[in-house]
Amino acid sequence: MTETPNPAPTGDPLVLGSVCLAALILPLSFSAGAVATPAIGRALGGSPEALTWITNGFMLTFGSLLMAAGTLADRYGRRLVFTLGVAIVTGFSLALGLASSVWLIDLLRAGQGVGAAAALAGGTAALAQDFEGHARTRAFSLLGTTFGVGLAFGPVITGFLIAGAGWRSIFLVGALVGAAALVLGPPRMRETRDPAARSLDWPGTVSFTAMLTALTVAVIEAPGLGWGSPVPCLLLAAATLLLMAFVAIESRAARPMLDLGLFRYRRFVGVQMLPVATCACFVVLLVILPLRFIGLEGRSEREAGLLMLALSAPMLVVPMAAAALARRVPPGLLSGLGLLAAASGLVWLGFTEIGNRAVLAPMLLIGLGSGLPWGLMDGLSVAVVPRARAGMAAGIFGTVRVAGEGVALALVSATLAGLAAVALRRAPGRPTAPCWPRPASAWPWGPGRRPALLPGLDGAALIQAYQAAFATLSWTLAAVTVVCAVAVFGLLAERTDNVADAGVGL
Repeated sequence: MTETPNPAPTGDPLVLGSVCLAALILPLSFSAGAVATPAIGRALGGSPEALTWITNGFMLTFGSLLMAAGTLADRYGRRLVFTLGVAIVTGFSLALGLASSVWLIDLLRAGQGVGAAAALAGGTAALAQDFEGHARTRAFSLLGTTFGVGLAFGPVITGFLIAGAGWRSIFLVGALVGAAALVLGPPRMRETRDPAARSLDWPGTVSFTAMLTALTVAVIEAPGLGWGSPVPCLLLAAATLLLMAFVAIESRAARPMLDLGLFRYRRFVGVQMLPVATCACFVVLLVILPLRFIGLEGRSEREAGLLMLALSAPMLVVPMAAAALARRVPPGLLSGLGLLAAASGLVWLGFTEIGNRAVLAPMLLIGLGSGLPWGLMDGLSVAVVPRARAGMAAGIFGTVRVAGEGVALALVSATLAGLAAVALRRAPGRPTAPCWPRPASAWPWGPGRRPALLPGLDGAALIQAYQAAFATLSWTLAAVTVVCAVAVFGLLAERTDNVADAGVGL
């Protein structure tokens, strides 16, 4: 079936509701995995590295397959890909609720990421066909708000579910939401395809996925094995070679998965700085802060979820305010100012002592600052390139965002582990080799495990070491955010004529 020449002008509200429900699962899956990891570790055991893959496995497959899923949706049908994606997420969520080991949870979470890529790519493409004009703008605005709701309330919902019904309940609830999306949407969704759609770029897809996998595994394993050990070095070398192969493949392919020519547009390069910055100043905190609150400070999952509202709740309001402000102020200028505010919050966060509720103030500042670029960058990603190349630009932007988040989470975890290990080696009464474990990686899974993993160290020394490591990490993330803000000011400060047409400022 080919494209329908005159799609429905207002679309079906139930189709929109179905796609929004599916979109709600994605941020919930991301934040829920982070909050639930300590509970899963206490219940099922598992090494720190295996527990890390509960989040990284999902992000890796999600990010690496997003562009490929978009290609498949255009070629074989948006409704088909959306339906399969939601069904995979639903089925794997149900299986996660019944899983009996950490390694099985890791595999199932990776499978969830495959379904998430298909659901998001197919769902957004279907909305673009079913809605026109202002109805399309409202539909995508509601979709973005749904993501904000998932980010804002995911930690709270997860915390209350774990406290009331155990960690398995969060995955079972996700399965119920997925089942509702399957009932509401696909039966009413029109099947559409792009007659000119290209076939899947298999060499590009395989090399890109393999590169991300090698890089992520290397970064996760390096703190335990040592950065100079053979395994991380070989994996990093493989990732470098695979990246070179990917660039060579895409530059020679007749219909590449990634159009490298878009990076000749200065403003398009500037837009890619926005997801890098928001990842550094916001997304990684959604994972490392709950682990700090639960594992090191000894708070309950419910309390940790409530504390996280200071960081994530601004995402319900600030992105919409930013869209309204963009009618009068250049969106690049707004984004850069927001990033500077978030960087200031990160510096402040680094000075906040472990266990002090004063942490809420810098978290709120970070959330407010991050919300400005968050509400603008999706529209900017297509507004800064010719309209004919908007689809490819959106796909590249989505991949940079999601794949970058997965790699950044691994890098931040490894950096925190390395900094903490250095601080612990200087602590009085530290253990001596060969019984020196992987200290920083072990902390998030609960104070009750400290004596076995870190003999000879008291809680005060552990907290002091973590405080020093976290402060250094926060200031490093602030520096990355400032560099990105400077790039945004230089590349995106002036107004773009197409911004309003792309949905920014509406």
